[in-house]
Formats: sequence, C-alpha cells, structure tokens
Amino acid sequence: MPIKIPDQLPARKVLEAEGVTVMAETAAIRQDIRPLQIGLLNLMPNKIRTELQIARLVGATPLQVELSLVRIGKHKAKNTPEDHLLAFYETWEEVADRKFDGFIITGAPIELLEFEEVAYWDEMTRILDWTVTNVHSSMNVCWGAMAAIHHFHGVPKYSLDQKAFGVYRHHNLNPASPYLNGFSDDFQIPVSRWTEVRDEDIDPSAGLEVLMKSDETGVCLVHEPHCNRLYIFNHIEYDSVSLAEEYHRDVSQGKPIHIPHNYFPHDNPEAEPLNRWRSHAHLLFGNWINTLYQSTPYDMEMIGEGRT
Repeated sequence: MPIKIPDQLPARKVLEAEGVTVMAETAAIRQDIRPLQIGLLNLMPNKIRTELQIARLVGATPLQVELSLVRIGKHKAKNTPEDHLLAFYETWEEVADRKFDGFIITGAPIELLEFEEVAYWDEMTRILDWTVTNVHSSMNVCWGAMAAIHHFHGVPKYSLDQKAFGVYRHHNLNPASPYLNGFSDDFQIPVSRWTEVRDEDIDPSAGLEVLMKSDETGVCLVHEPHCNRLYIFNHIEYDSVSLAEEYHRDVSQGKPIHIPHNYFPHDNPEAEPLNRWRSHAHLLFGNWINTLYQSTPYDMEMIGEGRT
C-alpha cells in the first residue's frame, strides 16, 4: 500500500519520481482498510526538506500510511513559507484530541541551549506527556530524542569540544530486536550534532535498552519497550547531500567545521558524496512501521490505555 499525503504537498512529485507509490486523498477513502495514522512534529528549519526525507522512508512500506504534519503552535518558522505551513500543517493544539499509531519528533538546531531555555520547551513537555496517552509508538530523532529521554528519564546531554559530523560505523547490539531485523552487524549512519548522551546515563533498570552505538560517537538508538518509544540521536533519515549542505553553509558563514568524516570521496568537498546508509534507513523505518501494524489496536480509542 502507498503513503497518503496531501495532493499538493511539494514532496509528492519528488517521491513519485523516485518510485515511491503515493496515493491521492480521493483514492484512499475508497479502500476498506484502516491506514496507519502517523504524525510528524517537524522542528527542523527547512521543513519542506524534512517532510521529504521522512515521507520517503515512511512511504516505502507495503502498508497504507496517512502522514499528518504537525508544528509547534507558538513558534514562528523563519525558513519555511507561511503559506506552506497554513496549507499543510496543523498546530499540536489542533491535533491534541486525536490519537496516532506512530508519532515522529524531529531534531532542531538548538541543542547547545539548555532544555529550559528553548522558547517552546513548555509546549514540548506537554506534547511529550501527550504521547504517553495518545500515541502507540513514538520515534524521537536527534534533539527530539535528547529532549524526550531527558524529560522522561532525566538523562543529561553533554556539549562536545568538536562537532560530531560525518558518517560513522555503528554496531548492532541486539540482532533479535524487531527494529533491527535485517540489519548488518555493523553499518554506517550520518551524525551531525554538538552534544551527546552517554551510555552510562542510560539506565537498564528504567526499561531502557541501547540497540545501536558507535565506538566514535557513542549511543545512537535506545528502545523503551514499556511505552514503545525509540530514541535515535543521529540522522539516519538524511538524504545524500544533507551533510554537504551543512558543511558548505558553515564554511560560508565562517563557522568552525571540519570536513565530514567518511563522507566525501577522498575528503574532497567538491566531490559528490556517497550514500552509505540508505538501505539501513529504509530498514529501520520499515521495521518500525511493521511493528506498529502488528501491535497497534484496531480501535484507535484504545491507544494509550493502561499507561501511566
């Protein structure tokens, strides 16, 4: 089955050109099945680029998925046209009475701020609490993962002396996990952050299990089975040129940045970068959606029942 997104969303043409099956809203309502309801709380500055990255991965599943775009209500986006936000996004307050099979919270370029200094932190904490009762499974990415694991478990983040930036080898710590089904013993994932969480702060007695880590950049993926939460601290969703764009942007602005590790051929920033993580990005999202489909209640009103 295909992904269902708004007919005029800019990502549609790109996805169709890549071979992703996209269903028109008018066709979707004729199918006698319940599509999986997945929300995307998009905190990234370039929301259109992030929509495409996530929709590309969510849309590769054989199941029908309806993707809803959500934004923080009181934060004014500076890098996305207002008419795009009005046409395709709902604020969290507008969807707060809904339930979702899956909910994705993206990263944001605010990681050097203390959590409580973030302008929308109060709303963010309300959203995180809301996911306990209104979301069957959540996937929290980069800063979104750091915010979530700090909110629920008090896990701190630490500033790095140098940005963790590039494509790094990671280890599969639990091949039996349904989220790592089909994963290699080691694989590569893009990393782009100035902060980290540390292995010693991930408490197994709190129900947290580290599924992926890197010798060089540390913890990558944590699973919390009780509430079906995933915390991924790196950008497996990035497309081929994301790191290149970040690098050239920082160079042009005179910011301290090193050539991304293991990314450009021969470390030549003018060369076309190689994508070494695409297959595992599809695997992770496909495994997540497959697990959603097998475990979420058919009656969406039952989502969140019994959680505290």
